Amino acid sequence: MSSSEYRPALLTPATHRRPVEGGRPVTDTRTVWHGAWTTPVMRPSGAPWFETWAERGFADQSLRQIVRVNTGGTEIRIRLSNAYGTTPLHLAGAGIGRTASGAAVRPDTMRTLRFDGSPSTTVPAGGRVVSDPVALPTDPREQLTVTLYFEAATGPATYHQVSMTTTYRAAGDHHRDADATAYTDKVEPGFGSWYYLEGVETSGGRPLPHAVVAFGDSITDGFGATVDGDDRYPDVLAERLIAAGRPRPVLNAGIGSNRLLTDSPLGGDAGVSRFARDVLGQPRVGTVIVLMGVNDIQGTDDPTGDAGRDDPPVTARRLIDGHRALIRASRARGVRAVGATLTPYRGAAGWSAAGEAIRAEVNEWLRSGGEYDAVVDFARALDPDGTGRIRDGLHIGDHLHPGPAGYRAMAEAVDLAALER
Repeated sequence: MSSSEYRPALLTPATHRRPVEGGRPVTDTRTVWHGAWTTPVMRPSGAPWFETWAERGFADQSLRQIVRVNTGGTEIRIRLSNAYGTTPLHLAGAGIGRTASGAAVRPDTMRTLRFDGSPSTTVPAGGRVVSDPVALPTDPREQLTVTLYFEAATGPATYHQVSMTTTYRAAGDHHRDADATAYTDKVEPGFGSWYYLEGVETSGGRPLPHAVVAFGDSITDGFGATVDGDDRYPDVLAERLIAAGRPRPVLNAGIGSNRLLTDSPLGGDAGVSRFARDVLGQPRVGTVIVLMGVNDIQGTDDPTGDAGRDDPPVTARRLIDGHRALIRASRARGVRAVGATLTPYRGAAGWSAAGEAIRAEVNEWLRSGGEYDAVVDFARALDPDGTGRIRDGLHIGDHLHPGPAGYRAMAEAVDLAALER
């Protein structure tokens, strides 16, 4: 099923099923749900950049995944996606709780997740499900652990390739375990991936403004950030908003190697194709920050060098037209669109003078074109002297991906007022 065929239900209505003691859930039309965390899903690839469990999937195994939420509340629910599955996905059990350390969960916070009142569920091929809400008070920037148990073989798994967060696996059913004893398996070298888990939502906390969605490639996704450190630029932006007394959901919709214009084996569906699902399909989205185009220019997201070779040549005009398509889609939904300048990559694999000219032309349009509602200059944040290179100390050594200091510089370059819808 292609991305254009995947039509997730929009999760914006202020309704949900509230569990009732001794009975089935009933409707409460007063509850507003906020996106607390999300990740864009991808189809499993037979040649990923890093080892994953996606191609084989899971059978009689428990999967423990850790996320850091950007909103608090009194109730919580999760979204599971089988967007790229060719058969229904059978989930035998699921739970959520506050993270203790590693794969351990604080016992007093463990909650069983149900789906229409049942502890198990089936996610249709190409579809998604949303769990029933459970009472679990949470604070912004708190870590939560989601555990999924798959009894039957899943087949290849819908997933997010590079999470920069460790995911744990156990043989058998251990989704109710608080301790980490059974969770001895994790992917090395430790970049991690998320599987089937597409979103976490909270309700019942203080009223919040509409969400900010960071949309982009590996630089938004956070490659080069600290593993298990949650210091990607959207993380730091969320912390800035909290510190400034302006808390609001910040959702990371980045995919490593993603291109704006074309699909790729390792980078997922093109940005222009997945924008509706990964941005406009988020709960109560109000603003999007778009950082896209460097992978289109480089054309190096496939180790074989073959990805996208038969596509029309990438030009500044084609990239600008792609950005304009995102602007139109945002405005049609009343979403504020913030454009981000393309970051430097001189010294990185795939750099060329011709590519640099395209980047310069796109950035000139971004800065002076006036078509986005606002612009954040990430290029100058990482290259304040205009050398065409990310300043030493701000990248991880590859001259392409920021490190934690670079991601902080990016987040600090965002004018918080520009995010107001």
